[in-house]
Amino acid sequence: MRDTFQLFILAALLLVLVSCGSQKKITVNTKVVHDTVYITDVNPKYHFVTEASLPGYVISKQNFPSVASNYRVKFLVMHYTVSDYPTSVKILARKGQVSSHYLISDKPNDSIDILVSEDRRAWHAGVSYWKGAENLNDTSIGIEIVNPGYKKVNDSLVFTPFTEFQIRKVAALAKNIIDRYEIDPVNVIGHSDIAPLRKQDPGPAFPWKRLYTQYQIGAWYDDIDKYSFLSQYIPDTYPYNSPLEFQKALEKFGYKVELTGNWDKNTTLIIRAFQWHFRPEKADGVADAETWAILQALNKKYRSTK
Repeated sequence: MRDTFQLFILAALLLVLVSCGSQKKITVNTKVVHDTVYITDVNPKYHFVTEASLPGYVISKQNFPSVASNYRVKFLVMHYTVSDYPTSVKILARKGQVSSHYLISDKPNDSIDILVSEDRRAWHAGVSYWKGAENLNDTSIGIEIVNPGYKKVNDSLVFTPFTEFQIRKVAALAKNIIDRYEIDPVNVIGHSDIAPLRKQDPGPAFPWKRLYTQYQIGAWYDDIDKYSFLSQYIPDTYPYNSPLEFQKALEKFGYKVELTGNWDKNTTLIIRAFQWHFRPEKADGVADAETWAILQALNKKYRSTK
């Protein structure tokens, strides 16, 4: 405790000297976390500054921050673990093959595990793509949620619901991350959105709509636009004879789609991933009128000028 206090005093004195040596006045607050001094005034959104420490030199912040910069983190990706909590910890924190920044357990407590510092790459996205960006490990934060995933019953996938306390934890954590990094709503996505041909998580049981309506997290369509587009078609039918137009609309929203002009297997899997996110009540991979209306409503809301 004494060492922590001394670090705090030393940092405060250093910052006073730096500001006095410049005609540009700056006020700097510091915070000590586990004997590490963080500068927190430059951005009120919990901005932590990582900097060099050079004996005999002062790292001056009189011209900090440069306007020519932005956040490296642009995406927030949701996952489920397909295993219990001890196994999830072993896989994500001990085996060294995969990881995530955060892990939300299946225990009803107030704890959320951090496994990888936010300024480091976690290995959670793998081969991935979203709206022109690839290798999303480089630019994303990953949240894993302890959940067994799905069971296959006949030809159907039956997904396990998330608990209420898990949803509240996800909401609190996601909101904090989104606010700090100013993440675009359409960049709050699931693993199945960025890798739809090989991944199913977080699945149709994940409460995307609730996160949007209750916590303003992520993207969602406006009902008025959905019903406006839906009124143009017969429900439960293909909206067009041209799958190419549907593929182009999926690509416009963010998915990686090969523009084959056919209702092929890959397109079906991508449509299913889209439905898991935005129409989970009937996620069958069929591009029916409601799916088409939802996709158009989303593009109108989020991609009309992008």
